[in-house]
Amino acid sequence: MVAGSTLSLFLLAVLVLMLSPGPNMAFVLSHGMALGPRGGLAAALGIAAADLVLTLLTASGVTALLAAWAPMFDLLRLAGALYLLWLAWQAWRQPGIVRLGAHERAPLGRVFRMALLGSLLNPKAQLFFMVFLPQFVDAGRGDIVLQLTLLGTVLSLVALLFNSVLGSCSGQLGRLLQRHPRAASWQRWALATVLLGLALRLLLLERPLPLPR
Repeated sequence: MVAGSTLSLFLLAVLVLMLSPGPNMAFVLSHGMALGPRGGLAAALGIAAADLVLTLLTASGVTALLAAWAPMFDLLRLAGALYLLWLAWQAWRQPGIVRLGAHERAPLGRVFRMALLGSLLNPKAQLFFMVFLPQFVDAGRGDIVLQLTLLGTVLSLVALLFNSVLGSCSGQLGRLLQRHPRAASWQRWALATVLLGLALRLLLLERPLPLPR
């Protein structure tokens, strides 16, 4: 199993990564502000679910096989960008998804799926799991697959806790903004802009250098 010192170092590295601004943080913040704390939690759950899936893919070697096929990076990058562009368009033309009326039910299932698919279609996320997790694996301490699974699960739980707190805080801010008469229009614009920015980020993402063997 993973040594206690290694696990402590891993947790520290994960916390540093969580505090670094990135697509997941932007996604949680924007949906928390738009849909309230429940929207932020749904986004956090979707990202955590994607992390668990990527953990299983990494532990089973599927991620490495996909990365070995050169066109896969570009296919995932384009698919993810198109999906985010579609979501940005939907956010802009459907103001109802960003309202926080007392009698409205936020589309939490939709937010969960958006976060899940957005993370899974990000080739950089797959490469991150393939490169980051193995650095904390010790072949002399037992089953490598089990160690990768344990580390990925810990990462997913930390990410869920961090993003849930982030989503709750941004949700409270979103409720305060709702008191402004133009808040709904502003939130719709902000959400569409964030999704558009994430899409452009994926489109401009360069193929990484081949990993050393």
